[in-house]
Amino acid sequence: MAKTVKYIFVTGGVVSSIGKGITTASIGRLLVNRGFKATPLKIDPYINVDAGTMNPYQHGEVFVTDDGAEADLDLGHYERFIGTNLTRASNFTTGSVYGAVIARERRGEYLGNTVQLIPHITDEIKERIYKLAEDSDADVLITEIGGTIGDYETPPFTEAIRQIRLDVGRENTLYVHVSLIAYVGPWGETKTKPTQHSVKALMGIGIQPDILICRSKKALTEEQKAKISLFCSVPIEAVIEGRDTKNIYEIPLTFEKQGLASLIIKSLHLPDSSPDIAEWEAMIKKQRRPKSKVSIAIVGKYTEHGDAYISITEALNHGGIANDASLNVKWVESDDLLEEESAPQQLLQDADGIVVPGGFGYRGIEGKLKAVQYARENNVPYLGLCLGMQCATIEFARNVLNLERANSSEFDPDTPHPVISLLLEQEEVDDMGGTMRLGAYPCKLDPDSLVYKEYGALTISERHRHRFEFNNEYRQAFESHGFRLSGLSPDGRLVEVIELDDHPWFVASQFHPEFKSKLLKPHPLFRGFVAAALKQKSRK
Repeated sequence: MAKTVKYIFVTGGVVSSIGKGITTASIGRLLVNRGFKATPLKIDPYINVDAGTMNPYQHGEVFVTDDGAEADLDLGHYERFIGTNLTRASNFTTGSVYGAVIARERRGEYLGNTVQLIPHITDEIKERIYKLAEDSDADVLITEIGGTIGDYETPPFTEAIRQIRLDVGRENTLYVHVSLIAYVGPWGETKTKPTQHSVKALMGIGIQPDILICRSKKALTEEQKAKISLFCSVPIEAVIEGRDTKNIYEIPLTFEKQGLASLIIKSLHLPDSSPDIAEWEAMIKKQRRPKSKVSIAIVGKYTEHGDAYISITEALNHGGIANDASLNVKWVESDDLLEEESAPQQLLQDADGIVVPGGFGYRGIEGKLKAVQYARENNVPYLGLCLGMQCATIEFARNVLNLERANSSEFDPDTPHPVISLLLEQEEVDDMGGTMRLGAYPCKLDPDSLVYKEYGALTISERHRHRFEFNNEYRQAFESHGFRLSGLSPDGRLVEVIELDDHPWFVASQFHPEFKSKLLKPHPLFRGFVAAALKQKSRK
């Protein structure tokens, strides 16, 4: 007999970026703490087929799954909170839904019927939700609907989740609405009206929320909760305070204290049990009371938008917790390192470690090369991520091997010394990402390397998102000067990790290790990098 899957739907109102992703991730954590298998899903209402081509300034980072999906950054929150690895089925968009329906129509699968929003688009949405629930063997599927109630783009998705309650029954569905409690005027008066209007809009499309998560800067009084309960037709115990917090990982604990988990379990008729939160609480306690502090410079090209590097900052925080240290992250725009000759010294001298993250396009490359050079020449711990490895290779070629004009343009193989080039033919990576290597690939580590000591394993698997590779024609020249190729593809053809033999801690990878770091399982490279930065600080 097939088990009954429970469905939770998370919507948001009033403003975007209200916290639906963290709410979804936190609910997942609460359920995992009680032994349930929680599977998250993010539905994005934009027309793009996926997040792969979207500008980081508009949409934040592109998260990559093991199977090569370029997905919304909320999947990163889901993985970090819930402790699971997601797939391309865990995120879909308006563009992908309409694309699939149109393709079916072109193949004649609708037998000449008029293709309409209802039932064809909504059926496609529901089919994807049900399939993920089945394929993941979920006890509870938690679906976040992107955007805001009232947006032009959301009706197909809200209509689909309205229908799902009719399909599977009220006892198997739960609607959670995240909304803003506003503070206005010179005295910061609390206003619940935006939430009332948001719930009214939701009810206007046939969905009565079961639980309200009220985003608030201040504590809500019982009187305010009673008012929200009355005007939104939600029981007062289901009015949950979503207070702002400096540490997002505390949110599951605050929800637990307010009885959210018990409310969900009761509403969905799930077996109740005591939550296992000891390990999570221990990590939070370490984060609250660090024994030391370390300064890390992130040299990037999207530094004005923190979400562009969200997985990196979270992975660094995980590495800090593993070393009982808090991190002071200093954002350095790479082009600023070119303003004058002394700029690298001025901007990086107080950094105990330097990170150069990934990115696309030539803008910012020369500044990143300056950061790499500073880290190499001053023995500052360095962690290069994807483009950070490619920049480390180019910098070494220019300043150690004295190869003039090594990749002086955007990794152009026609430069005199193309140490980074497009070595792979498109058909070799088409199954994962067209002209890019996307998703998880295995890597074998040198047993005498620093990275082997950090991982404690000879074979690893990490996620990729890049087009350019190390040019094997230059291997001998690099290795003869202490540039260790410490991680290779299983067939030895592709360089995956490099490090410098005569440097305290200088590691760079083609892959993105930040995508696999989790609060309860910090990534080995970030743990090791922060440990090296602490040693660097003690040497100053």
